[in-house]
Amino acid sequence: MRITFIGGGNMGEAILAALLRKKVVTPDEITVSDINPNRLDDLYEKYGINVTGNNTLAVADAEVIILAVKPQILASLLAELNGKLTTSQLVISIVAGASVATIRKGLGHRKVVRTMPNTPAQISEGMTVWTATPEVTRTQKGTARAILKVMGQEIEVDDEKYINMATAVSGSGPAYVFYFVESLTEAAVKLGFSREDAEKLVQQTVIGSVHLMQKSDKKPAELRKAVTSPGGTTFTAITQLERDGFQGLVFKAVESAHKRAIELGS
Repeated sequence: MRITFIGGGNMGEAILAALLRKKVVTPDEITVSDINPNRLDDLYEKYGINVTGNNTLAVADAEVIILAVKPQILASLLAELNGKLTTSQLVISIVAGASVATIRKGLGHRKVVRTMPNTPAQISEGMTVWTATPEVTRTQKGTARAILKVMGQEIEVDDEKYINMATAVSGSGPAYVFYFVESLTEAAVKLGFSREDAEKLVQQTVIGSVHLMQKSDKKPAELRKAVTSPGGTTFTAITQLERDGFQGLVFKAVESAHKRAIELGS
């Protein structure tokens, strides 16, 4: 399977590294095109893949083309590649905010998969939500799924509206988690822990809680209630969070991210 990456940034590298690590493809089956020659040299040295600064040349023989560029240069890239693809080629976009319609019109190409990965994909622990145009064949969907699975878990949706929803939940979600960890760490420091101990306490608490949630057959609410003894310390803390509108605040944050995703997409 010949795969071309247009853009050799962090997310593109994360995908190609995982593809190689999991032996989905071999180095000679991957081509990366990027405007930065130093970046291309680095990728060649690390992975032994094919590299070029010519986008048209890069896509010529590819079965799958992964668009992994920054949103601000997408329009010029699409114009450059318009009419250069064959009807059998599959385009997978990981460009944030770029709608299927934008990609199809810009490329003059109908076989498009739009994805919303997140940053834990860099360690193959990501969550990717994706949708495909009707012209994408069942076999090509299988190919897309195999590629996305190297980044972690994936969910296929039948309506592009869910991509914007996923952007607000799983796409931005790691930042919410990091912010919570940051805040809980600061609280631990204010209580009197050293920063080193506070970071270890909080990070392992979050990691352990997530693993417990994954391995348990109980819902998060049940697990929370199991820890929350009436009148105890956890009960007092949760009551304070509820009094301050914690769930409502989370919903407002996600809702604002969703609205912004829609704005960017349009």
